[in-house]
Amino acid sequence: MTDMLVNLYLLSSIEIKEENDVTIRKVVPPEKHLVVDWVRQHFSDKWASECEVACSVTPSNCFIAIKNNQISGFACFDTTFRNFFGPTGVKQDERGNGIGYRLLIESLIQMKQNGYAYAIIGDAGPIEFYKNKVGAIPIDNTPVLNTINYLD
Repeated sequence: MTDMLVNLYLLSSIEIKEENDVTIRKVVPPEKHLVVDWVRQHFSDKWASECEVACSVTPSNCFIAIKNNQISGFACFDTTFRNFFGPTGVKQDERGNGIGYRLLIESLIQMKQNGYAYAIIGDAGPIEFYKNKVGAIPIDNTPVLNTINYLD
């Protein structure tokens, strides 16, 4: 497991390519159950639990990507810990189309607007993606979640 650190001051130099057929927006309360169920179906119960936390505040701490009136991806922040980005995921058949990148950038911009100078990407899966896209750097010796005994 590797956590990563993102300098949010550098966001102004990052370009966002808009895709006309994809809308990125925050989850609104009446659709919380739909989004949480979608995350559970496409990813895991643990991520669904974190998504539920992100969707339980107003305004929501969860962005979704909508394409053809369907959810294509999601990104949460400030869920497991404050200042943490994630979980995030894109539907398998939509990966590689820039949706994950747009969800990441929208989340990091929101975190910056919330007053954070840096963001932590917890248990970053695609390390090279985060390095290349937002200049994230690995945080050495950060087994934060490994010390927690989850109930399975």
